[in-house]
Amino acid sequence: QVQLVESGGKLVQAGGSLRLSCAASGRTFSTYAMAWFRQAPGKGYEFVAAIGGGSTSYVDSVKGRFTISRDNAKNTVSLQMNSLNPEDTAVYYCAADSRNLGLRYGNAYDYWGQGTQVTVSS
Repeated sequence: QVQLVESGGKLVQAGGSLRLSCAASGRTFSTYAMAWFRQAPGKGYEFVAAIGGGSTSYVDSVKGRFTISRDNAKNTVSLQMNSLNPEDTAVYYCAADSRNLGLRYGNAYDYWGQGTQVTVSS
């Protein structure tokens, strides 16, 4: 069992930056692929970024602006978000995949956090 707790979400102005963090429980964290998804008001879940299987991937809309990273010694995964715009407003969720595939669809992930709200004002 893995428990995930996100933090770092808040209100920020357009053009600003935020760093989200996800703390994971469990001794096998390093063997999991980790990802960030988001859900904007009235919309479905959207893949944002993943790290696993030795690689990273991003949705096109955040490439060059967001960076996903992990610290296996601290059991954390982070999402550095720069040049934020109002379209980035969403609840951001951390997810873990025990198969370490790092895929882009939510069904591939076994564990999810509760989410952290990011609001970008124009």
